[in-house]
Amino acid sequence: MHLIEAQALNGLALGAILALVALGLTIVFGLLGFVNFAHGALLMVGAYAGWIVYSQTNHFFLAMLGALVITFIVGIVIERVLIRLYYARPKQDQILVTYGLAIILVEVVRAIFTGQTRLLSTPAWASGIVNIAGIYYPQYRVIVIAIAAITLAIIYLILFRTRIGLIVRAGIDDVVIVNILGINVKRTFMLVFALGAAIAGLAGIVDGPLLAINPDMGTDVLVQCFVVIVIGGVGSFFGAILGGIVAGEIISLTTAFAPDYASVMLYVAMAVVLIVRPQGLLGVEGRA
Repeated sequence: MHLIEAQALNGLALGAILALVALGLTIVFGLLGFVNFAHGALLMVGAYAGWIVYSQTNHFFLAMLGALVITFIVGIVIERVLIRLYYARPKQDQILVTYGLAIILVEVVRAIFTGQTRLLSTPAWASGIVNIAGIYYPQYRVIVIAIAAITLAIIYLILFRTRIGLIVRAGIDDVVIVNILGINVKRTFMLVFALGAAIAGLAGIVDGPLLAINPDMGTDVLVQCFVVIVIGGVGSFFGAILGGIVAGEIISLTTAFAPDYASVMLYVAMAVVLIVRPQGLLGVEGRA
């Protein structure tokens, strides 16, 4: 019985990471209508940025801050130089250009750091074991859940309690109206894209002690996050969270009993959701 409970906790930790990454994707897609296939590569950039800072300072919170700031800046540069040219282009063009961008980012990182896997040790203050209802569980995974919950709460406050959040939500509902109101849409788009990149970067460094850091680490996560968005609902804040938790639990619990079928079960769940509720569990009908 403890195995199931422990795997459920693992699923919650994995789901928290997936929710973070998926939220960045869904914010960018929800407001900008932009399909960003480079999101997984930005997670990888954040992981390497955090690893560099952590290697120099041995301070995990500075590593998190470094990952956030660097991926935010990278997001601004990418948006200004490339992404803004494709906002009005067809979705297939957006997919192709961001897929190419992801390949470039991966290969640049591979050229600088080689393809060697980097290990990020768990911070000493988070390497213990905690007792949760009789289950001895790694302290760091509990901290991952807490970091994700705090980050999601901050993003919620930004989206639902600030002016930029008002613009974001207005853009999610109707980007044309935002333009008509005379709001500096270009700067808002830039900040939103950079925020999505920063969230992915934070998820990358938080995930570092759990997964090995390498140039290809963002690929699998990206695929899982698209599934999370489909399950939760495109453009839905709470849908990204619910979808992340559902996906995390499916992967974790299936891994415990039939690890070869973990990915299969995730796609089965996605197919069931699409059949029963095509807009996703918390999505709005008609949004695509």
